[in-house]
Amino acid sequence: MTAKENFLRTIFRDSPEWIPFGMESEIYIGPPIIERPIKAGFDDWGVEYVFDEKAAGGTYPKINGHPIKDFTKWRKHIQIPDIDKIDWDLFASQKKINKIDREAHVISGFIEFGIFERTYLLLGLENALINYLTEPEEMLEISKVIADYKINLIKKFYSIVKPDIIWYGDDWGTQRKLFLPPDIWRKIIKPQTKRIYDAIKELGLIVNQHSCGKIEEVFEDIVEMGADIWNPCQPCNDLANLKKEYGDKITFCGGIDSQFVLHRPDVTTDEVRTEVRKRIDEMGKGGGYIAMPSHSVPFRKDVVDAMNDEISRYGRYAK
Repeated sequence: MTAKENFLRTIFRDSPEWIPFGMESEIYIGPPIIERPIKAGFDDWGVEYVFDEKAAGGTYPKINGHPIKDFTKWRKHIQIPDIDKIDWDLFASQKKINKIDREAHVISGFIEFGIFERTYLLLGLENALINYLTEPEEMLEISKVIADYKINLIKKFYSIVKPDIIWYGDDWGTQRKLFLPPDIWRKIIKPQTKRIYDAIKELGLIVNQHSCGKIEEVFEDIVEMGADIWNPCQPCNDLANLKKEYGDKITFCGGIDSQFVLHRPDVTTDEVRTEVRKRIDEMGKGGGYIAMPSHSVPFRKDVVDAMNDEISRYGRYAK
């Protein structure tokens, strides 16, 4: 069985031979939209970023760098990227789309900054959180505009790249709870996310929902909407229980504790191996588990080597 075959069998819980070592056989390709610049400047929505080489990823939104200062006039000031102005043929040639071996690889389209994240980038986090509570109907309207854009982008991206998976990112949780009350999330975020899922499904693609934080309050909703994969499965959630409750409906990707194990300065390789075995025992039964760290941060080489080796050794299904 090839890595691609095993990977797809894992996602659909169809007798994989081993637990994938990360996103085996996958190639990520993002659309030519600047959602987050790599240096100080503006994204394609007009959000200003600053650069700090010590910051994760280098850039982060500038304080007061959000473009919509007056929420009552958001329709006038919102700057939606024009996907029709992009030279898609040039993009395809630069990414060498036609030269990718589709027999060996699955292609994942990288669509970041979903509805919740894009609203707080446009409005400023504090302003967005307040408006979700005080102006829910208007926040629903701006969310519809963002969802319309995402759907159009995904359709255009699909026509050029023909990906197998859409990695859709929208962080809904802190380490303790959702950013929004569940009823507000369900009223505003859920229906627009469901529209995006439906558009992805209509294209015959796999939905890989990225959402950091403790989001188990709405996990049933995520499954109900049709997500095929959830990453990065941070252990602030009860991962063992989520697997028990929903493991026949969704694949879990991640879960190996980055915060308190892999990135802990004094962690030993034995502790790393113990953590890997724990997650595989909790999540691996019946397929539906892709072993990865619960977040992507720099790890020591001996930590990475121990993690990878233990996944390879311990993550084989008995024949």
